[in-house]
Amino acid sequence: MRVLVTGAAGSIGQVLAVGLADRGHTVVGLDRVPGPEGTDDAWHVADCADPDAVLAVFAEQPLDAVVHLAGHPDEASLPDSLTSHVVTTAALLDAAVAHDVRRFVYAGSNHAVGRTPRPADALLGVDARPRPDTFYGVGKVAAEAVMSLYADRYGIDGLSCRIGSFLPRPETVRNLSTWLSHDDCVRMFEACLTTPAPGFAVLYGISANTRAWWDLQPGRDLGYEPLDDAEEFAASIAPGPDDEAEAAHVGGPFAGEAFYRPALDLA
Repeated sequence: MRVLVTGAAGSIGQVLAVGLADRGHTVVGLDRVPGPEGTDDAWHVADCADPDAVLAVFAEQPLDAVVHLAGHPDEASLPDSLTSHVVTTAALLDAAVAHDVRRFVYAGSNHAVGRTPRPADALLGVDARPRPDTFYGVGKVAAEAVMSLYADRYGIDGLSCRIGSFLPRPETVRNLSTWLSHDDCVRMFEACLTTPAPGFAVLYGISANTRAWWDLQPGRDLGYEPLDDAEEFAASIAPGPDDEAEAAHVGGPFAGEAFYRPALDLA
């Protein structure tokens, strides 16, 4: 497949571009910055919030799919979060419709349900109601809603991967539940690109963690079979003073008062 990867210069983007290429896909990078030195992939410098620039990128080469990773990875004001996550998604989906690109895979977030109290004796499913913990989480929820609309309106296959903690290795006790390894990340996105006719679907983006809080079955139903487990690193992770607070809600520290702010606080 010829796959446009937005946010290709980011931490996930760089790992995924290599991983998809290793699996025989052709990667076309898109970011607001030039490609990493030495990259051999096709590369476009553009802002995904600019619909004309996005359309121009799609017009330059045929594409089979989009993996949308671009977006501010932390909290911001509500307008900035909506631009970063929703406007970019809408611009890419409009271009996908215009150029008949039928597969759209999104880097969603666990923060779409981050305000949900941590399940004590069950796994949180994808049918849980959206409970964002921040304006970042609101943006992720709204982006999924736009994807759902375009799946219904235009028949685009849209999949949102609600990513947990993408790290080389878990670093905190919470990460033992939320970790997504680099290798499993590539496995997950390739499954989303190649699963037949999913329509609109949501899955949780974590590895096969013994202490997982989220249900991996929706991902497995789409062909995602994680192989790594954060428990391998448990003995090397010392308890911390924030562990209890970070385990109160599935969004961890994003659900805490440190992130409380007015929606239109532009400072």
